Amino acid sequence: MIGIIDYKIGNLANVKNAIQKLGYEAVISDDINVLGKCASLILPGVGAFEDGIKALHEYKMVDFLNDWVDKGKYLLGICLGMQLLFDKSYENGVWDGLSYIKGDIVLFETKLKVPHMGWNSLMLNKNDEIANGIHDGDYVYFVHSYYAKTSDFNDVVLYSEYEVPFPAVVRKGNVIGMQFHPEKSSDVGRILLKNYLEMSKC
Repeated sequence: MIGIIDYKIGNLANVKNAIQKLGYEAVISDDINVLGKCASLILPGVGAFEDGIKALHEYKMVDFLNDWVDKGKYLLGICLGMQLLFDKSYENGVWDGLSYIKGDIVLFETKLKVPHMGWNSLMLNKNDEIANGIHDGDYVYFVHSYYAKTSDFNDVVLYSEYEVPFPAVVRKGNVIGMQFHPEKSSDVGRILLKNYLEMSKC
């Protein structure tokens, strides 16, 4: 069973549907007792970092997630969920994140239109099982104004560019983040989501 963390941020049903189409069972829950029995967890989310981190605290998820990650269990953050995995965000102030991956969330400083919205290509930074079957130039769907500025580029598996390079998939051990929406990214998104589910099913 895959646990989808319900902290009232974003459309969780799309993620659940994508998982079920891949042949896996999934549950959406805000109950740590239910989530704690799952094989792995997914933290989706859209919107502001401030709202996301406050909601995680409100639903008593932070200590639960810290314990989950410390035990070596798999966690996938999607879009805002990925950004919450980092140390800090500078969106509308300064906000502490979960600090599972070193780095900060910063605004795109570009002449291009922000938010970065639509399809963009991926490039491989390093080989990793999460990226099995993915090739340079594969496209995924992004919607974001802020991006992760990693302290260690070795934590970046796949990256994209929007005038500046930015991480698209990050991994630190059992913690993985995807800045784009795999559930909206057609075949490439399905491959990446399936890779995570295969990695984390034990």
